[in-house]
Amino acid sequence: MEWAGAVTLVLVAYVSFLLISSAKKKPSKKGRLPPGPTPLPLIGNFLQIKSSELLKSLLRLREKYGPVFTVHLGTRPVVVLCGYQAVKEALIDKAEEFSGRITNPTLEPTFRGFEKPIEPTYFLSQAVSNIICSIVFGDRFDYEDKDFQALMRMMNNSFREMSSAWAQMYDIYVSFLKYFPGPHTNITDTLEDMRLFIAKRVKKNQETFDPNHPRDFIDCFLIQMEKEKGNPGSEFNITNLEITTLNLFFAGTETVSSTLRYGLLLLMKYPEVQAKVHEEIDRVIGHNRVPNIEDRSQMPYMDAVIHEVQRFSDLLPMDLTHMVIRDTEFRGYFIPKGTEIYPVLNTVLNDPTMFKTIHGFNPENFLDENGRFKKNDAFVPFSLGKRICMGEALARMELFLFFTTILQSFQLKPLLAPEDLDTTPQESGFANIPPLYQISMIPRRF
Repeated sequence: MEWAGAVTLVLVAYVSFLLISSAKKKPSKKGRLPPGPTPLPLIGNFLQIKSSELLKSLLRLREKYGPVFTVHLGTRPVVVLCGYQAVKEALIDKAEEFSGRITNPTLEPTFRGFEKPIEPTYFLSQAVSNIICSIVFGDRFDYEDKDFQALMRMMNNSFREMSSAWAQMYDIYVSFLKYFPGPHTNITDTLEDMRLFIAKRVKKNQETFDPNHPRDFIDCFLIQMEKEKGNPGSEFNITNLEITTLNLFFAGTETVSSTLRYGLLLLMKYPEVQAKVHEEIDRVIGHNRVPNIEDRSQMPYMDAVIHEVQRFSDLLPMDLTHMVIRDTEFRGYFIPKGTEIYPVLNTVLNDPTMFKTIHGFNPENFLDENGRFKKNDAFVPFSLGKRICMGEALARMELFLFFTTILQSFQLKPLLAPEDLDTTPQESGFANIPPLYQISMIPRRF
């Protein structure tokens, strides 16, 4: 009863707050938005959208309203784009109009043994993160470094929490939930701890800073800060340095390491694919030298496998939220300036008009009839248009070298029968978080 009373009290406070807020707001120009379910006052399409299954809820609405529709997250209208054609028309054909940014409310407070089975999450996160470390810090961490291990745990946990039902609920109802404590605040606390870690590294650089001999990204940023210290409007300041560095860590570690985790799982589940990859590696590279990025052009099957891992894993199913930066005509509708846009990349990566197979894992999606690698315009895991991921080239190189190097030396064995391996994400929200699993990495015999 105590719990029921608390819930009732919160709901009463919620309705009262929104009624007062609504009364204070002036009427705004809503434009002629695409069709969608009729929103209820204050709570929008709460009844049609399950916060723990936001993507599934949007896909159900797509069946009724088509590839372009509007939903109301609380009082905020959001235009949802589904399928390759709709997303391409917005992010490519009208790239400028749809180039605006929206920061997820969950991120806003911050951005401002040998042959033994292992769980690979932290091993892969550390390996990938050290690449970013070499760029921003000028050196790498030892894998046993306690501070580095703590940073990896925080990063992995925050990525998972961002995809939880609580985080999705907060992103939808931020106007209300930001005034209340709860699990949605965990992300802010974790990211703040990560920012403090970065701040210590920045301070360390400042103590030994020599503008004539920059060592890393932080030094280069400090040089620009010095050049613009007389400009009160400069974006080159300590706060931006800390946040930008954290952004590089966050975006450059979890996306690649999560793709690697999904890839190793899929190669265990489809041993025939793993066998073909081994054959191509042995034929093109052999086992007497390490792989290099120039090998990729000679390895169409490996390239196709990596692309299919990214398509299948669908890491950021709804992309980062966009916003139209001015009043925009789109497909006969009028979208007012400032409207949020969800380009649902999941519907592009699973568009049946663009891929041979959308159900299951099939590298043939990226091969022609002669076994040559075939590009596909609907391959958009890095998004597209003006907001495309700036780290795409680095990520592509990392994925190729990691996968090829691992598979050159090891055979991947699951602890279960391949058909019993479950590829269902741990969480599916902001990101699809790979399931936990154990893997045996058996040295290959030549």
